[in-house]
Parts: sequence; C-alpha cells; structure tokens
Amino acid sequence: MKKGFYRRIALTGINRNRKLYVPYIITCIGMVMMYYIISSLSASELLEHVSGGRTAKSMLDLGSRIIFIFSLVFLFYSNSFLVRRRKKEFGLYNILGMSKKNVSIVLLWETAITAFISLLAGVFLGIAFSKLAELLLINMLNGDVAYSFSVSMPSVKNSLLLFGLIFLLIFLNGLRQVHLANPIALLHSENVGEKPPKGNILWGFGGVVILAAAYYIALSIKNPLSALVHFYAAVIMVIAATYLIFISGSVVLCRLLQKAKGYYYKPDHFVPVAQMKYRMKRNGAGLASICILSTMVLVMITSSSCLYFGKEKSLREIYPHSINLTVILNSMEYTSDENIGRMRNSLQTLLAENSSDIDNVSDYRIANIAGCLYDDKMEVDAKALESFGTDTFDKLVNLYFMPLSDYNRICSTDEQLAENEAIIYCCRMDYGYESLTVKNGMTLNIVKKTGSFPEKDFATTEIIPYMVIVVPDFEKTVAPLTEFKEGEDDMLTLKWEYCLDVLGDKQQEHFICEKIRQKTDEFVRETDSEKNAYGIYYTNLDSRAESRDEFYGLYGGLFFLGILLSLVFISATVLIIYYKQVSEGYEDRSRFEIMQKVGMTKSEIKKNINSQMLLVFFLPLGFAIMHLGFAFPIIRKLLLLFSLDNFNLFITTTCLSILVFAIFYTLTYKATGNAYYRIVSEKK
Repeated sequence: MKKGFYRRIALTGINRNRKLYVPYIITCIGMVMMYYIISSLSASELLEHVSGGRTAKSMLDLGSRIIFIFSLVFLFYSNSFLVRRRKKEFGLYNILGMSKKNVSIVLLWETAITAFISLLAGVFLGIAFSKLAELLLINMLNGDVAYSFSVSMPSVKNSLLLFGLIFLLIFLNGLRQVHLANPIALLHSENVGEKPPKGNILWGFGGVVILAAAYYIALSIKNPLSALVHFYAAVIMVIAATYLIFISGSVVLCRLLQKAKGYYYKPDHFVPVAQMKYRMKRNGAGLASICILSTMVLVMITSSSCLYFGKEKSLREIYPHSINLTVILNSMEYTSDENIGRMRNSLQTLLAENSSDIDNVSDYRIANIAGCLYDDKMEVDAKALESFGTDTFDKLVNLYFMPLSDYNRICSTDEQLAENEAIIYCCRMDYGYESLTVKNGMTLNIVKKTGSFPEKDFATTEIIPYMVIVVPDFEKTVAPLTEFKEGEDDMLTLKWEYCLDVLGDKQQEHFICEKIRQKTDEFVRETDSEKNAYGIYYTNLDSRAESRDEFYGLYGGLFFLGILLSLVFISATVLIIYYKQVSEGYEDRSRFEIMQKVGMTKSEIKKNINSQMLLVFFLPLGFAIMHLGFAFPIIRKLLLLFSLDNFNLFITTTCLSILVFAIFYTLTYKATGNAYYRIVSEKK
C-alpha cells in the first residue's frame, strides 16, 4: 500500500458521507466545548471572590460529570447511525480484496480524524466562549465583572483525556462490529427489512400500565419528602414505559390505521403507514429517545428558571425577618418567663444603644418534636423515625408547641384557653379531628384552627408537614415529652426565637447582626461559667443579608447549569431527529424512485412525506408535554424543598418553556423534513 493510502480512503469516506459526518462532528465539538466551559468555571479562581461563587462552583462540578456521562452514552448512540450507514461500504471494501485488518485501519483513521477535529475545535471554542459564560454566571450571581482572561490547563487536559477515551471506546466498538460481520451481510445491510416486533399488544399494554403507575405516584404524593424519595423511581418508570409504548404501541397504531379503510386507502397515507409498520421497532426507539430528551429539557428549564426568577421571594420565605436568633435551651426550667425575660431585656438594651432603625421585634418560645400521625394520635418513636421507611413519609409530622401568652403577644390577640384546650395552625397538611393525643403527653381538645400564622421563622425550611399547637400551660403540656430529650435520642428541641427587621441598608443589617452575635456569645460564656446561667445549649443567628449571597449562588448556579444542560440535550434531540430522517431517507429512496416510475409525482411524494412525519414526528412532543403535565405536582413539591411555593410563577415558566420548545421543535421538523425530501427525491 502506498503511503497515505488509508488516510485518503478515510477522508474520502468522510467526505462522501458528509451529510452524516458533519452533524456528528459538530455535536462532538459542542460536547467538548460544553464540558470545557463547565469544567473551567467549576475551577475558576474568579468565582472564589464572588458572593455565592463557591456554591455555584459545586453545582458546576456536578454538571461537568453529568455532561461527560451523557456524552459517553449519546456519542455511542449517534455513532451507531454512522456505522449502520457505512456497513455497505465496508462490505464493498471486503469484496474488493481488503481484509478486515485493512478495513480496521481505515476505521482507525476515520476515528482519529473525527477525534482530532472535535477535540481541537471543541477546546478552542470552549476557551473562546468560556469568558462569555463566566461573565453571564457572575451577572446571575450579582457579582462585579472582571475582564481578565485565563485558560484552565487542567480543564484542557481533562477534556482531551476524557473525550479521547470516548473516541477510543467508539473505535473499539466499530472494530468489533467490522470483525464480527460477514462481508456479504455488510454489503446488503442497507436493504435488510425490519420485521414488526412480536407481542406488541402485550408489551404496549405493559407500558401503559407502568406509565399509569408512574403518573399515579406523581399525583398522589402529599409532601415534599415523599416527592424526593419517589421522584427517581417515577422517572425510571416513565422512561421504561415510554420506550415500551413507542416501540410496541406504535406498531399497534399502524395496524389500526391499516384497518381504518377510510384513512389507509388514500394516496397520502397508504405508503407512509405501510413503510412505518415494518421498521417501527427501530423507529419507535428513536422516537422514544426524542420524547425522553424533550421531557428532560422541559423539566430542567422549567424548574431551574422558576427557582431563579423566584429566588427573592424564596429568600423572604426562608428568612421572613432581617435577623432571626434561635437559642436552643438545655431543659424546660430555662424556658421560664424569668430566664427568657433576662435575655430579651439584654437584647432590647443593645438595640436601643446601637440603632433606631429597628422594627417588628418579636420573640416566642417553642418546643419541637417529630412523630408519625395516625388519625388523631401522634406516635413518637425514635427507632421508627431512624428506620425512615417509605411507609413512614406520609405519616411524618413536626409538632411545635407554643405558650398562649407568646401567641397573644406576637398576634396581638387576647385568646383564652382552658386546661387541655389548644389552638392549631397546619401547614402542608389537613387535620379534621377535634382532638389530638400525643404519646407520653396529654389529649388536647382543639377549639380553634387558624388559617394564618404571623411568625413562621422556625418552620420556613421544613420539608415535611407541620402543626403549631398553642397551649395555655406550656410547661405542663411539654413536661411529659421531656423523656425524649434524654439519652442519645434527643428528639425534643426547646427553643427561644428572637426576630427583628432592620430598616437601614445592608451595612446596617450586618452591623446589628454582629452586635447581636457578640451579645449571644456573652450569654453562652455566662452559661459555661455558670455565672447567671441561661441554660443555652447552642445559638444560631440567621441574617437575610448574609444569606442572600449564598442563596443567589445556589439558584444562579442551578439556572446557569440548567441552561447549559438544556442546550446539550436540545442538541442531542436535533441530532437524533436529523439522523432518523436521513437514515430513513436513504432507506426509502429506492421505494420512492419506483413509485415515481409508476407515475407518482413529486407533489404526491411531498404529501406522503408530510403524512408520515406528521403521524409520528409530533408524538414525542405530545408525550413530552403530557409527561410534564403529570409531573407538575411532584415538581412543585420538589420546589418546596427550596422554599418556593409560587404557583403563578411555576405555571408561567412551564407554559413559556412549552411554547418556546414547541416552536423550536417545529422548526427542526421543517428543516429535517426538507433534508428527507431531498434524499428521497434524488436518484441513486
């Protein structure tokens, strides 16, 4: 063989099949570019100096792993289209005298050329666009823009090594197929018909049952914790059901259309339905992949954009006051009016000495314990809660006991309660009983159920349902539960909450927060030295201003990652659609050529193509929207984990995401439909 012979054969093969190779190489370049951008941002030193930057970097580090895993799976999947199209060509090489070893060398050159172009262009474009991505992320984090430019060499190295490994695995897979295949079989591989799969009704029915079960899970979940646990199971069930329905159910659909004489025996429908029936096993799998990717895009962009645009509201839900001090007490004796009054007076004196821009000062005592609620009885069992089985989630409830005196003070009311009577407030749960019995406690008669509660600082981050119980004798009610504070269980938490709003600017809030922190440190030191002891176990001071940066970093990082991953999944969707159209176009070209010879016009061919594409092309989009609709309740519950309960915003972002994606999907349909028409219209 002359020097460079194999390289020229490889270049000729790539050029001859450029309709397949160019989109594939562009996709490889895009994957490498995205990986470099996310990897470089996750290691960016500039983000270290941006508020919330460290949180965003941890999100991006996770995103780089997702990109690599998805690239590995998807590039293998995309390469299968190339191999299928090239099998006839490899078979011809064998017939003309080239051994499998020679063909393997050609395949090696093709893979090397593709890898070289993809890695070089991908890293170059990644470096070029990384600064733009960095500026966009910093803007989302409300940071100060810096225009310095740098190249992350570790990210370059990782991009080359990891994607080089992917191309090596792709080559080995192609090598396996070439060596195992018979030359004659390779030569005629393009003409091998696709038989409709057997057992369509059974598998299709199974898919419907699995999908119905997944939808039931999504609709029946009551609390966010259950949503978190069951979400992944529901996702796996939806993916499996989608493939079963598209592969098996689509064949049943074609058979039903064939039986509908009024539809089937028309020039526009006869040919496309007959063609689809005999290749729907592979066609259905491709459509299912498109549906799953479309659903992923819709779910990701809807949830991440909802979180980002609702971040300020979520922040104020988590931190209703500018500053919230939580003091955890050692035992019930330290919840006395005398002990709490001493701490309250010290803080009021501190605030009066340092600022006049203070408003909405309030404080209250609470005793918190979790358990399982069975009808009107609350079971408190440490071992049962530790096992945390799936049957426990729907029963798990947090109880917050509050003294009536504190309730009247913070609500500006004058409620009166007799012994063993209570007022309750429920969040994320319904309670329809007239009494409540707590294990080791007493039975409380519920005389009032209030629909609102002004002070919810202690429960804003709760991911499970909770109930606030206002009682007239706080010490007597909680005393029987103190056994759960002993030993290793420590299930009962005694708290004193002190909240206030700072009317000044961010600097003033930081100043007041620091003064309160110094004072609480004095409380702790006095407790440790037993000098005027307050019985403090530990304290926690939350400031809305101090938390905003990390909060924005988390939500901004999630939204930025959602955008980039959506772009990756959209690119994958477009490529699958394109390959589906091109591969089927080459398969159908000879059939349409025969039809033209017997009198079918190009106008009629176009009608056939439109009938075929409209029949199956928008099925994935319809199923994706249906999946999103049934996933709406469970996604909303998951957003509650981020303290986002903005129904109107979620509806708006969902509708806009569907609209934008549907427009993009339609444009893709038009573009790939034209490519299919050009292939089937040209002569062999």
